[in-house]
Order: sequence, then C-alpha cells, then structure tokens
Amino acid sequence: MSTGTTDQGEGAAIPELVIISGMSGAGRSTAAKCLEDLGWFVVDNIPPELIPPMVELGARSQGNVAKIAVVVDVRGRRFFANLKESLATLDAQNVKRRIVFLESSDDALVRRFESVRRPHPLQGDGRIVDGIAAERDLLRELRGDADLVIDTSSLNVHELRAKLDAQFAGEEVPELRATVMSFGFKYGLPVDADMVIDCRFIPNPHWVPELRPFTGLNDEVSQYVFSQPGSKEFLDGYAELLRIVAEGYRREGKRYVTIAVGCTGGKHRSVAMSEKLARRLVTEGVETVVVHRDMGRE
Repeated sequence: MSTGTTDQGEGAAIPELVIISGMSGAGRSTAAKCLEDLGWFVVDNIPPELIPPMVELGARSQGNVAKIAVVVDVRGRRFFANLKESLATLDAQNVKRRIVFLESSDDALVRRFESVRRPHPLQGDGRIVDGIAAERDLLRELRGDADLVIDTSSLNVHELRAKLDAQFAGEEVPELRATVMSFGFKYGLPVDADMVIDCRFIPNPHWVPELRPFTGLNDEVSQYVFSQPGSKEFLDGYAELLRIVAEGYRREGKRYVTIAVGCTGGKHRSVAMSEKLARRLVTEGVETVVVHRDMGRE
C-alpha cells in the first residue's frame, strides 16, 4: 500500500497508521507508550469503526498528525468483524498501515496475570488459561495478517522497547527488515518465526571435544560446520529461497520477517548458519539483525 490523498482536500497527506494488538498481558500498553515517546499520536482501546474517521481527521491536520498508533483489544466476535471492515476501508483509501501483534507463551501470560492478581478479561468463571485460550482463538486470524509479530515471553519492558525503537525510531523505513534467529529445538520453536530452518542434519560440533566449549561464532566451529557434506549447498539453496521470498514480501508490502534457524541446542550449527544467512540477506539489500536466542543456555 502507498500513501495517497483523501477526499477531504487536494494534497491532504494521509497519516501513517500502526495498529497494535495481541494477547492481553503481552505488552500492548508498553508498545503504545513507546510509540508515543517516538512522536506518534496514540489512541488506546478505540472501537475499530472509528479508526477510518480518525485517519481522515489526521489528514485534515495539515501534517500535524502524521503518524497514528491505535491499540485494539479484540474481545468479541462482532468486534473482530468490525475490525476487518475497518481494515478493508483503510486499504480502499490507500492508507499506509501496519499491524503489530504482541505474542507470549501461556506460561508467561499466566505468571503475569498472577503477579498482578488480576483475572484475564475473557476467563469469566473459568481459569486464567481458559481466558488465554479463548483470546488466542479470537486473535488467530489477526495474528496471521500481522506485519510484525513480537514474542515477549522472555522480554522485559526495556527489551520490548528496544525492539520497537529499532523498528520505528528511524525516519526512513527500509523496504524490508529481517531478524535471523538461531535457536535450539530442545528449548522449543520461536513462536514469532515466519520461516523455520532445520540444521540438525549437519554433524554436531558438540561431539568434537576441542570444539564443544565454543559456539558458532568461533571461526573453527564455523569452518567445521561448513566443511560437512551438504552444508554449503544447504546455505546456497536457502539463500536463494530467501532472495525469492524477500522479493515477494516487497511486492506484497510486508516489511518484517523472522527467520528461525535451529539445531539441537542452539549453540553451534544454527549460530554459524544464521551468521552466514544474515550476510547473504545484507548483500540482497535487506536490513538484517541476528539474534542467538539460546546461545549460553546450556
């Protein structure tokens, strides 16, 4: 989608729009405060049908309201239907909009609700986990449409703000941003991954005594990994696949992608492969951040 003009006046600039949603307890309020600090006009808990009129008012502000962030809380099926209608209206008006979805594991959400001694808004007479399950079901489609999914399970407030700063603080928004994340399958799949790559077919440096203490950031480990049969071909094949995917994401207006690269423990093979893949993405013009989720956990 691209910015355009409204019917309210020739040359009226349509504000940029970010819709913040996600699981209750996953950090929506923190995300809203972060964007407010970055100069966005933030509205919390607005009915979805009021989003298009708000954008129109922003377009009449003569540039005074250039960026609008809206926090939406989906708690009912009719509410969600209204949100879909509003998104369709925004798309028809060529509004440049993004959806940020905040995710978190059930365990993390339960701990957060118990720590503040508050019930989940959808649990009714049931348990907290019942409310979480109901909300996850209601938000499933919206999560699938999100431009950016952030898993806050292991993030504190400062780390979440840092992630949002990295995405929204710059004046120039790049065409595509990628996060390449190494992880260990034994610690679970990253829930915010768009693509998952499995490196467990490569012999494990863990079983080489002189390499075991090191990580995939070490040159000797990286050389070992890429000296194994199929490793370079695997890297070349996935790099070409990611080049094709990146082109498709650009055509579809998707700005963020998370690529998860896994091995057993997230220490050797996935780390080395993530580093190489990230360098390939950079050469394709993709702004890339590398995160080693599980390195150091063993």
